[in-house]
Order: sequence, then structure tokens, then C-alpha cells
Amino acid sequence: MSARSGMLLVVSGPSGSGKTTLCRRLADAGEARYSISCTTRSPRLGEIDGRDYHFLSRQDFESRLAAGDFLEHAEVHGNLYGSLKSEVLSHLSAGTDVVMDIDVQGAEQVRICADPDIRRAMVDLFVMPPSGEELHARLAGRGTDSEQVIALRMANALEEMRHWQHYTYLLNSATREEDYARFLALVVAERLRVSRIR
Repeated sequence: MSARSGMLLVVSGPSGSGKTTLCRRLADAGEARYSISCTTRSPRLGEIDGRDYHFLSRQDFESRLAAGDFLEHAEVHGNLYGSLKSEVLSHLSAGTDVVMDIDVQGAEQVRICADPDIRRAMVDLFVMPPSGEELHARLAGRGTDSEQVIALRMANALEEMRHWQHYTYLLNSATREEDYARFLALVVAERLRVSRIR
């Protein structure tokens, strides 16, 4: 039987939608490799370099960007974020699924990427929070951001939520368990696509 090529699962949604939890859980279950993004923001309490993000100075980030190391990049909340090509391509060619937790700007860059391996592998999903009130409660419940930062994240969330129609799949968030069950069902179904067999 022929080998299966890896799938690139691009997951977007506003901050607090639960997208990171879904992606991390999928990776922790051994179902996919989590693509660790780079960022110029400071680590939050408990975050570890190389596990949660690759924390870079703005100068280092811009140098790597100029070198063409990023598959996608964006400025969000005043900080730079990006996904390294090296975090994705080698795994796809080995038949390993990769899950990326990126914003709508980054997803659009991946969508228009000229690399045929990326284009063939990409599946995109938008995670929609249940309501604005629930989203605010989730953001405030983290206990990591000031009210000013939460207000900025809410404003950005409303803008991001307008982009859901650009995605192939939409997951309307409910409970964590319901969300993960539907997320995993999508992954299993996409693995069965004939076009993924080499």
C-alpha cells in the first residue's frame, strides 16, 4: 500500500476560542505534530521557550524573516508571530500530520503559498466562540491579561470572526469535549482522502 503524505491542519479563531487547546490536545494524543510558532512577545507565566513558542527578539525575528525562514508571519497585538518552514515541511514529507494554531492573516498566507507540498497538504478550520459574552469570560478567566489587553483582544476577535467564510471548515465551539470530538472526526475524515495517498 502507498504511503500517506502528511496533512497540514491550519486552525484559526479569536483569542479565547479554544483553538490552542484543541491543537495541543491533538498533538499530546500523538495524532499530529504541533508547529511551534515564533513570537517577539514576552513569555506569560509558565510558558517555556521551545515548548509554547520560540521567543525571539524583534531583531532576530526580522533577520529570519529576511532570510525567508517563515511560512507565514503577522503582527498581532503589537507583537510579531510566525511559523518556520522547518517546523512544517520535513514532517509533511515524512507522512506526519502537522497542526498549526495561527491567526487569519497567517492562514491566508499559507493558503496562497506557492509550495505544491503545502497546497496539497493544507486543511483549514475556523473555531467560532459561542458568543461575545462567553469569549470575554474565557479571556478574563485566564487571569493573565489586564482589562485593557482583554478589550484589545475582544476588538480583534470581532474582526477575526468576520473571516470564517474563508475557511473550508467551521467549528462552532460548545464544550471542550464536544469540540475535541468534532475536531478529531475532521482529522480522521481528512486522512481518508484518496488525494493524500502517494
